[in-house]
Amino acid sequence: MIVTTPQKPSPELVKAAQRLSEELGGCFVPRRQETLTGLRKKHGDENLLVVDPQGLRYYDNADQPLYFHPSMAYVRVKRLRKGERDPLVDISGCEHGDTIVDCTAGLGSDALVFAYASGSAGKVIAIESEPVLCAVVREGLKTYVTAHEDVNAAMRRIEMRAGNHRAFLEQLPDKSVDIVYFDPMFRQPVHESSALAPLRSLANRDALDEETIRQAVRVARKSVVMKEHAGSGEFERLGFDCAHVNKIAYGVIKPT
Repeated sequence: MIVTTPQKPSPELVKAAQRLSEELGGCFVPRRQETLTGLRKKHGDENLLVVDPQGLRYYDNADQPLYFHPSMAYVRVKRLRKGERDPLVDISGCEHGDTIVDCTAGLGSDALVFAYASGSAGKVIAIESEPVLCAVVREGLKTYVTAHEDVNAAMRRIEMRAGNHRAFLEQLPDKSVDIVYFDPMFRQPVHESSALAPLRSLANRDALDEETIRQAVRVARKSVVMKEHAGSGEFERLGFDCAHVNKIAYGVIKPT
């Protein structure tokens, strides 16, 4: 993977690109006046990460780059700001001050909803198994600015970690967090979208296993929640009660 910057970058941006190239095992290439297409052809690598002041942009064979944007999560949080309800918040029992582990962070959408709902006293740890995706979201959460300071603060509170969620859960003490959340939906996307193609090329499509769920139930005080297709059979296989069905469905396990 090539890691580069916009043309005429600041020294700080160059340092950031070099740091990320080391973190992700990429090759830092000074941009100079080269086009992105030219860089890819010159180095024979379709995978390219641009370190921009507004965040990271990742390119592969898709037409559009992958970058962080709160998207529908921002719409959901604005509804919460108005006092409206959110199914995930209700089903999980998320309250101010809760600690949440989002085991499948993706673009961080549900992590943002949890971060807002749990408030300034809460804590959200978002685990992402794919290092490039984790870096794109982590840097975006640090820099993205909305029109609402409380939403910006919620994004800054999310702690992104690259790694395996089962290994992370195994290290936690019993009943040490309030909510554990899974969203393994990328294996069967609801809608096809060219804009999401780079995300799908990075996403981990592995199915959840029973031991991971056992670990989640062990560490959760309030609930273990999974988002899936209503008819996928995953709720029954993994022992979840289906609690909400619409275009997508949530399953929940209440630890005893």
